[in-house]
Amino acid sequence: MKKILALALASSILLTACTNNSTANSSSSTASSSSPSSTTTADTTASSQYAKDLAYAINNPKATFPQLSNEIGENEAAIKIKTTEGDITIKLFPEQAPLTVENFLTHAKEGYYNGTIFHRVIKDFMIQGGDPLGNGTGGESIWAGKDTTIDAGNGFKDEISAFLYNIRGSLSMANAGAGTNGSQFFINQNTTDMSSQLSSSSYPGKIIDAYKNGGNPNLDGKHTVFGQVIEGMDIVDKIASVETDNSDKPKTDVKIESIEILKDYTF
Repeated sequence: MKKILALALASSILLTACTNNSTANSSSSTASSSSPSSTTTADTTASSQYAKDLAYAINNPKATFPQLSNEIGENEAAIKIKTTEGDITIKLFPEQAPLTVENFLTHAKEGYYNGTIFHRVIKDFMIQGGDPLGNGTGGESIWAGKDTTIDAGNGFKDEISAFLYNIRGSLSMANAGAGTNGSQFFINQNTTDMSSQLSSSSYPGKIIDAYKNGGNPNLDGKHTVFGQVIEGMDIVDKIASVETDNSDKPKTDVKIESIEILKDYTF
């Protein structure tokens, strides 16, 4: 999938995706137009379930959010990303994002990410990697060219959960729009308190509290959250602080040396 997968701050930087022969406009505040996609029964069902889940998450004080615990549950997986700057331990959420976690774990086991770089780093925003080409134009899902029912060639579907958010330390999928997930991912690094921007009618109270520590709520609903850093956030901050060029690429490569599976999951 030859598209630039870029994350952006909602107020000033556009989330862009462009082909190799076009130019991303990183300063635009409005998204470019795209053809409307058809709504399937599955889409409608998923939307209805999300609405029910969100109502429960907001209104039920017993609602739980797996990101808010550092313990690795029986229904969760865990990995350690070994980088040239240090190790980052992350737990994954296969129950909430089964396709995304299966895709990531399979790539990790097959060494797909080994030797790749964090090609886009923006301090107080996020660090992005997972592109084997190292320039934002590469990467594909494990189903590309193999199962068109999951990935017809543009990536696989988003898995948005009412129980997972782009809080500081969350692991999310980079994309070029809805349903274009491949291999690229990012870790939310922003340290600014974002809680005052959030309404209790749209966000669970526990998540609003979590956003006091930072994160990027403007990405909620647009990027699949599928993991949370439980150790090594200082390494994420260290990577976010490296010197970068005008394209937000580190001047000295920060590499993923390998990814160790600490706790696997059977799908």
